[in-house]
Amino acid sequence: MTGNTEIVDLTVVIPAHNSSSVIEGTTARLAERLAGRSAEIIVVENGSTDGTFDLCTRLREQWAQPGVAFEVLRSEKGMGNALRAGAEASRGAHVLFTADDLPFGFDDLDGADRLTADQGSTPTVVIGSKAHRESIVQRGALRGVLTWGFATMRRVVLGMRTGDPQGTVLIDGDLVRELAHELVEPGFLFTTELVYVVEGMGIRPAEVPVRLSADHGSHDTRISRADVVSMGLGLFRLRTRHRAGRGVSSAATAGRG
Repeated sequence: MTGNTEIVDLTVVIPAHNSSSVIEGTTARLAERLAGRSAEIIVVENGSTDGTFDLCTRLREQWAQPGVAFEVLRSEKGMGNALRAGAEASRGAHVLFTADDLPFGFDDLDGADRLTADQGSTPTVVIGSKAHRESIVQRGALRGVLTWGFATMRRVVLGMRTGDPQGTVLIDGDLVRELAHELVEPGFLFTTELVYVVEGMGIRPAEVPVRLSADHGSHDTRISRADVVSMGLGLFRLRTRHRAGRGVSSAATAGRG
């Protein structure tokens, strides 16, 4: 890290695990989108075996986008570990958690911009949601079954109101930095844990429609049946870990929702 503590408008956090085939294109697209905006991109390599970290280091050394900073960090393997490290290092007034291939393009940011224009301020949490009724998501049969099964388990075990807590997440920067130390999930459940805690504080995430990119939709899911079982068990861990504290912090965050 550079040690720069100047606040920027937006931090984009990208977990990168064996991402050498996509990360250069992703960062180039982000640089173009964020041009003229006070922003930073933080790529967090986690446990790659394909040279992702070396590639990201080279991209950082060659970075020449005025106004958009680019940082490369490392964490232990796991999406949650990477997202937490990025959150802790972020400087953004808002922080976007996305994926290494930008699965929704910029539909999530566009949706947040529309909400900001309509409401006069950006909601505390905005989710690029595959569950939104206007979203366009084409999944393979296996991916669809796994997604439906996990969503059902999530509603039953946690009683969450958010349709897709595993979409991309745009969140108030101060809030996510405040909560980062409470979030311990190392893998795919990280954003579910984050949204569960946020809901418990009385904050209702705003879900915006997205279109799943053709490239992303055509890939085999990275989540296996074993992952779904593990994540299902993880929901009980989340409920036990955070249920007692749900709502405790709501007074401190009054007015954010």
